[in-house]
Amino acid sequence: MQKNILILGGGYAGLACTMGLEKRLKNEIIAGKVKLTLINKHDYHYQTTLLHRIALGTYSERKGRIFYRKILHNTNFIKDIVTDIDLNARKIYGVNGCHEYDYLVIALGFEPNFMGISGAKEHTYKLATMNSALELLHDLEMKFKNFSPKSSPQDLHFAVVGSGFTGVEYAAELKDRIDELCDICGIDRSLGKIYLIARGGKVLPMFSKKLSNLSRKKLTKRGIEIINGSVIECFDGGVIVENEGKKEKILANTVLWSAGVKGNEIINKLSAQNVSVKNSRIMVDACLRVENFDNVFALGDCAMACEQDIVHAPTAQLATQMGEYCSKSLAKIIQADIKGDKNACQIKPFKFHHKGTVCSIGHTDAVGFAFGVGIAGEVAAFLKNFIENKWLYAIGGPAMVIKKGQFRFRSSD
Repeated sequence: MQKNILILGGGYAGLACTMGLEKRLKNEIIAGKVKLTLINKHDYHYQTTLLHRIALGTYSERKGRIFYRKILHNTNFIKDIVTDIDLNARKIYGVNGCHEYDYLVIALGFEPNFMGISGAKEHTYKLATMNSALELLHDLEMKFKNFSPKSSPQDLHFAVVGSGFTGVEYAAELKDRIDELCDICGIDRSLGKIYLIARGGKVLPMFSKKLSNLSRKKLTKRGIEIINGSVIECFDGGVIVENEGKKEKILANTVLWSAGVKGNEIINKLSAQNVSVKNSRIMVDACLRVENFDNVFALGDCAMACEQDIVHAPTAQLATQMGEYCSKSLAKIIQADIKGDKNACQIKPFKFHHKGTVCSIGHTDAVGFAFGVGIAGEVAAFLKNFIENKWLYAIGGPAMVIKKGQFRFRSSD
């Protein structure tokens, strides 16, 4: 009997798993013993780590889209939006129909986490999808195109809520873009203002104090005003920030929310099926399987993986390693299942290998660490590009790197 593998979501984790299974189960798929299906709401993949550049127009929408049917050769791709998951019946319900499976991989990605802040969902932009990035880009360009002496100064004021990777990378590159648009539209550069709101007063809190302080200095040097405090309310035209009991109103007609993410909202429905869910993320075992369902794996931003009581923060690096691991484990299980020896199959626990991380501060500057060593400047910017290009190479080889890769890292470029 043919084994039906269903993968939900084509982000870093889902795509890495799909491509790994294509490679490891190639003979079984060709022989008709295995059917591999990927379901995603769009027919293209995009690097979420580059959405800030698409939102600023410094990386084109055309380059950003990687169509699944061009890179997957032994996978049945279905464009659909998942609306419900029935683990007991082994059925997935979508807008376009019902899909059955023998083995399931849930990799539905993330959604913005508004943390109950009043007005955050209604009055802010988000960088969660290609479409949301393009919406933010349109707003940016229209603000400058339509600006006149009669316009409100707040039209050129931008507030970025959250001082993690997304917030810092967007704010830093936004400064360069504002200067460029001011020159093009004949607007005084001093009218453009950027506020980066840092909860707890720390920029890039996942980094060491030294790297965090260095990042703050680099951003301040660019003319970005860093506001210490927590946003307690968002409204049409700005935000209210509270710090040590004092409240401050920040006026800006464009507000980007980058203060946190959570798993896909549909994950919460699984709690009614005896699945442990926390903050819209599935609690998985050491092998990334869903509790009580040995044929179901959860990966990426919608999974909460722990090692020695340490919960891993959701990152592209973690998601990719989860996907690669799952493809190896699942291929081994299915090959044993085909032979009728599934119960004898043993798989090793997942282990995350943190190779370092880099945050860009514009095209030619960055901070981060690699293999425990702190780095900054053009060297870090080069490594950032290398990381992005490495993923392109993994899914499309040298041709895709040449076509869609990142190469600018020196200030003289």
